[in-house]
Amino acid sequence: MRQRLASLAIGIAALAAPLDAEAQPAAKTFRIGVLANALDTADGPLFEAFQDQLRGLGYVEDRNMVIEWRSSEGDYDRLPELAGDLVRTKVDVILAASLQPARAAAEATKTVPIVFVVSADPLSHGLVANLAHPGGNVTGLATYVPAELSERVIQLLREVVPKVSRLAVLMNPANPIHRQLVSQALPPAAQQARIALIPLEVRAPGDLPGVFDAAVRERADAVYVLADVVTFIHRVRIANLALKSRLPAIYAYRSAVEAGGLMSYGPSLRDLFSRAGIYVDKILKGARPGDLPVEQPTKFELVVNVKTAKALGLAIPATLLRQADVVNP
Repeated sequence: MRQRLASLAIGIAALAAPLDAEAQPAAKTFRIGVLANALDTADGPLFEAFQDQLRGLGYVEDRNMVIEWRSSEGDYDRLPELAGDLVRTKVDVILAASLQPARAAAEATKTVPIVFVVSADPLSHGLVANLAHPGGNVTGLATYVPAELSERVIQLLREVVPKVSRLAVLMNPANPIHRQLVSQALPPAAQQARIALIPLEVRAPGDLPGVFDAAVRERADAVYVLADVVTFIHRVRIANLALKSRLPAIYAYRSAVEAGGLMSYGPSLRDLFSRAGIYVDKILKGARPGDLPVEQPTKFELVVNVKTAKALGLAIPATLLRQADVVNP
């Protein structure tokens, strides 16, 4: 009797095992959309920082995560179509890699969560209603601290070029952030330092040689290159033109220094994209975007290229080198 009961129990267990296995839900595969405008490729350093963060949180591509990558390659007009395509692909969340992609994504959907990384004021651009409690389906990280950045940039230039009195500013008039910087944030800092600003417009790559010719004609002592899709994609060319024109240049982000530029100062984009991975993880685990506060940058980095300084005949002060987060030999 006992033997028959034992056999019956084993048989029931054998029948139940596959049923239990079938009852276990398969691990969900999350579709993460990325809408970019100026990142070089899907495996560029900024996107890599985002992916590294996700990997550290347990996401493995093609196992429980699929990346849907869309880039306009610098053509703003393509962004609405690309954003709509991501929505139709039914992604679980969208990472918007700069202001224009964030706008396009926000206009394309009011339901799919959006995490942005923007060099702008998300309030004035209508991305969120409140920094602490964004509401809606959009949140992220913003690098907008124009007054502090302007003062520090001019201070740093003064340390490298003590006699700077005329500063050329490469700006795109179609970029609202540039217009605000040139009209509001930079003038007070320049006036305090007794530096004349020379705004030079760069709308397209073809403008770059003429802009540097104009900087030389206007007797600029240095150049401040504002962050933009054109200046990002063509950073190597800009660094070469600055060197050819014998003009010390300071940039908004380290990628320009890695491309041969003299120095940069600004928020760490790698850090911000890494933080964006944490936001995406929270949303995929059930957090509502509207409840996640917009983060401001906490890490700023100074990067100096000693080789370019030597080519320009400049001696970088030891005090400045000690302040630098990265020194390219």
